[in-house]
Amino acid sequence: MKKLKISAWVLAFLMLAPMACDDKFEEVNQNPNFPEVVPAELLMPTIMRNPINDWASLAWNYGNVVMQYTAKIQFTNEDRYNWGPQGSPWNTFYNALRDVKNLIETSEVSGATNYQAIARIMRAWMYHVMTDSYGDVPFTEATQGKEGVNTPAFDPQETVYQGILADLETANSLLNGLNISTQGDILYGGNLLRWQKFANSLRLRILMRLSDRNNPSAAMQAILNDPVNNPIFESNEDQAALTYLADEPNQQPLYTTRSGSFDEFRLSENMEDILKDIDDPRLFVYAQPTNNSGAGVVSANEEDYQGVPNGLGDEEALQYAPNGNPAQGGSNFISRVGLIFACRACNNNASPIGAQTVLMSYAELQFILAEAAERGFITGNAETYYLNGIQASFDYYEERLTVAGSNYDPIRAVIQPGADYFTQPGVAYTGTQAERLAKIGQQKWIALFFNGMEAWFDWRRTGFPTITPGPANLNNDQVPVRFMYPSSVQALNGENYQAVITRQGADNINTRMWWDVD
Repeated sequence: MKKLKISAWVLAFLMLAPMACDDKFEEVNQNPNFPEVVPAELLMPTIMRNPINDWASLAWNYGNVVMQYTAKIQFTNEDRYNWGPQGSPWNTFYNALRDVKNLIETSEVSGATNYQAIARIMRAWMYHVMTDSYGDVPFTEATQGKEGVNTPAFDPQETVYQGILADLETANSLLNGLNISTQGDILYGGNLLRWQKFANSLRLRILMRLSDRNNPSAAMQAILNDPVNNPIFESNEDQAALTYLADEPNQQPLYTTRSGSFDEFRLSENMEDILKDIDDPRLFVYAQPTNNSGAGVVSANEEDYQGVPNGLGDEEALQYAPNGNPAQGGSNFISRVGLIFACRACNNNASPIGAQTVLMSYAELQFILAEAAERGFITGNAETYYLNGIQASFDYYEERLTVAGSNYDPIRAVIQPGADYFTQPGVAYTGTQAERLAKIGQQKWIALFFNGMEAWFDWRRTGFPTITPGPANLNNDQVPVRFMYPSSVQALNGENYQAVITRQGADNINTRMWWDVD
């Protein structure tokens, strides 16, 4: 009987034990390696590093080539416009935008307005790049997978841009007078005023982008009339540019490129001609002297810098002879991309910290203001803005060459132009309005070297400089004006894909953007 009594107690305990263990079961059994809520400071580096590095990669593979800063001497498909469905920036940016959504939502709940504002600015910048790459993109239904929206509809580009501007205005308001500790910010180191300046400077870029559709005068002037509440870039120090470390995880992406991949890209003959025509010393930053010249880091002789035409076939490009003599053709006679951008395996003088990835520069902003003033959108002196933009570009490269180290001193010594640079006919702010706008456009193009695909985006609006497809191009002598949607979109979101191409136009590289009206 005693044994039976003990067994009953054991049985009762066993029956109650599961109930006790079930108390707070979900709380106790959360996997610490897969938290449902990630702290803002841990999300911040990811939503910056991955998209910004992708922006650098897009510059290298497409932006520089299509805008004829560089040309390819091997594997020339990009240069010949043999472009297929494009997964970048689509995949990288939408992956990051999911984290951005999480950051905004958690910041709204916690009241962390600093993180919410930064997330909104990054979201605006990413959608700006996305829509100018593809046209109409998923926006209002995007990143809603947790809500059950797995096949988002595409929004018209006009709607996307309205959302972008709204995000930037909200971010500006959130940041007004805000000065609190912000961790995980690899772009501005927690300086919220500079984030606010970036937001408003980006607003000015976007308003100008839409200027052929919507007169931007009132909106642009409103920003400029209230610098206290709407601050903008005031110097190179303010611009949005990611500075890299010598080692991982924040290492310059091109620095680790294979030498063979780096050497496929060379100075474009178009850029060579434009820079030489105005004796522009940025030639010494954007390109290296040819191997055949034996000049080393820099040469006072411009003839030691030689470009190759864009859009040649593989064989013609690899054997190209700048002087027309076949015996002096090939890679040793064509300039590599500038040393400051070189990879570790390419040159013993390569620096991992010299080059930055620029999202938007102070020089670009000055050229935007110059055009806006010239076209009567804003008050102000167009020539002053124009000259400020040129000088800012030279100053920027002098500073980056200094950071890169003493091996770059010979280039730094010759980067600043003489006074006669600004008074020569090809640069002086003279002529008809059309001629002045052309000079703004050309100088802006020069300054936008390696700035992602912004030069390509803006060229579609302005037409500056003249870009002529190469002789072996595969696009009927047309410069591409957009990316094709990734193949995954057709496979996984077919119904909405069909709807967007019915509205926007064929999914090819020649369908114009909504704002590209000329």
